[in-house]
Amino acid sequence: MSIMATEPGTVCASTESHAMGAATAQSLAATLKGLADPLRLRMLSAIATDPRGESCVCDLAELSSVAQPTVSHHLKVLKEVGLLEAYRRGTWVWYSIPADRRTAVTALLDSFAPAAVADNPHHEQHDPLPNLDERVTHLAEELASAHPDLPRSEVLWLVRESYASLARTARIATHLITLTQNFAKQRIADLQRDRTQSGPQVLFVCVQNAGRSQLAAALVNTLSEGRVTARSAGSSPAAHVHPNVHQLLVEIEGERANERFPKPLTDDAVRAADVVITMGCGDVCPIIPGVRYEDWAVGDPALASPEGVAAIRDDIEARVQTLVSTLIPSE
Repeated sequence: MSIMATEPGTVCASTESHAMGAATAQSLAATLKGLADPLRLRMLSAIATDPRGESCVCDLAELSSVAQPTVSHHLKVLKEVGLLEAYRRGTWVWYSIPADRRTAVTALLDSFAPAAVADNPHHEQHDPLPNLDERVTHLAEELASAHPDLPRSEVLWLVRESYASLARTARIATHLITLTQNFAKQRIADLQRDRTQSGPQVLFVCVQNAGRSQLAAALVNTLSEGRVTARSAGSSPAAHVHPNVHQLLVEIEGERANERFPKPLTDDAVRAADVVITMGCGDVCPIIPGVRYEDWAVGDPALASPEGVAAIRDDIEARVQTLVSTLIPSE
């Protein structure tokens, strides 16, 4: 590795060996250029979340009032950069995402896109979180005393780890201790779950736990009338539930919706579940023997229009009704 002098007595390392290769950068730039249009992004997200795994050009034309030739042009651009493949069936052309690009498209739509459109915390000034160590310790001692059947050291660690996980995304500390208490209690319940004495339990997992997974869990708890317990978690939790979804949660659960908050995914939550349903988060869930896994390709309400949010809710509700029917024996 070469070095070059900058000032007397100082040297700096060449960054060439650490940088992306020129050919790779050129290929990636072409792909990103192909994505640099709102309609193309909407088309890509529609195809990625279509339950059929593909979309007809006639469906995609409904996303915009532009003429058919313009729709075809945008689809051609996405095809040229390798993000779509096309095939004719009957009189229509159908589009799908190539198998070797699905992981990349999922990462773009479910991880990068929500983060890019969210408020940038670096542009906001927040007071630093106060030192809550004494209150966390007090909470840990209370929960350890309330659960003498669990090793005290395990409860103390669980509470502190829960606090640390939530504090990573917290912007203000107003409700941090209460959230830690609720999260720790849920984790303890998962640890102590007796499958022979409880009804079915479902865990919904998405990236930020701020939209789809929260909505699905609320619908399960409501439509099953409490006979199925639903949890939700995120592989990279957001700071708060998305406003679009919070309004829906209020309509479904009333005041209970205000108790919902994004939570990190834990192995204990997966082990306690009878069914784990992923919603655009990739292969982040540990595989636990005896647990049933499903993947639901549904749109992200954080990125949708009001009409799109309503359609996503209806889609999830239909899936939830089917799921509940498989978990609750017919009377």
